[in-house]
Amino acid sequence: MLELGQTNGAADQGGHVKEISEATFMEDVVEASKEVPVIVDFWAPWCGPCKTLGPALEEAVNAMGGKVKMVKVNVDENQAIAGQMRVQSIPTVYAFADGQPVDGFQGALPPSQVKEFVEKIAGQGPGDGLADAVAAADEMLDAGEIDDAAQTYAAILEEDATIAAAFAGIAKCHIAKGEVNEAEAFLNGIPAEVSHAPEIEAVHAQIELARQAESAGPVDDLRKQVEAKPDDHQARFDLAQALHASGDAEGAVAELLELFKRDREWNDGAAKAQLFTIFDALAPNDPVVLNGRRKLSSLILV
Repeated sequence: MLELGQTNGAADQGGHVKEISEATFMEDVVEASKEVPVIVDFWAPWCGPCKTLGPALEEAVNAMGGKVKMVKVNVDENQAIAGQMRVQSIPTVYAFADGQPVDGFQGALPPSQVKEFVEKIAGQGPGDGLADAVAAADEMLDAGEIDDAAQTYAAILEEDATIAAAFAGIAKCHIAKGEVNEAEAFLNGIPAEVSHAPEIEAVHAQIELARQAESAGPVDDLRKQVEAKPDDHQARFDLAQALHASGDAEGAVAELLELFKRDREWNDGAAKAQLFTIFDALAPNDPVVLNGRRKLSSLILV
């Protein structure tokens, strides 16, 4: 995890683009994207490709006349949010719609591809037919109507084979049926241009957690073992896996944070890695993620 940045303000750059800080990320990105899609450009002054990509993005966004907005995040000044979003190189671009990441890419793109990307994201605003269809399929899946959801996701992809959320939805349908291997095989065959989208990365994390759940031990037995020997790190790690497998993500995060507090280097940093897997599998604005990341950052800075 990177250290907390120092900038607290947001600089308006005119039009539909502005510079923001991690202090306003929730307001300017997550909440704002519930009204209109928001593109987030992670950049730095010393980054050569950023100097090409940034202006191209700004031009394309402003050309959409308010159908999409853009915020710029200087990673040097806002390292915490860059770490939380798993930004490993710059430029990195994420797109948010309805409070969640829906697409993204790393590295500079030619202006024509930048324009296509922006137009695609602008089309995911409120009232967009395919976006509404994805939301409806998500509701079906949440309600346990797995086959109906899968058919809806497939129909969406027949209309537009670049919608990462629909590919992710089909994989999640496989997971819901206990078909973990099928979910992974399906994702291995999706188009390369969507294979690193945030929704797809989230499903990969869900697949990893589903595999762990297959061998998770009894929660009660593991809890007793941890209570008897609080410094048994393996038992606490196993308890966290078992808790997550039982549907208690918050409890799993609490145990992993305790393990990290006791020995952050145990098993090559397994506690931190497992925390990130859980965070990646959940929506970025999930309270478990927000609280967990905040507590982890506090522990790292101690």
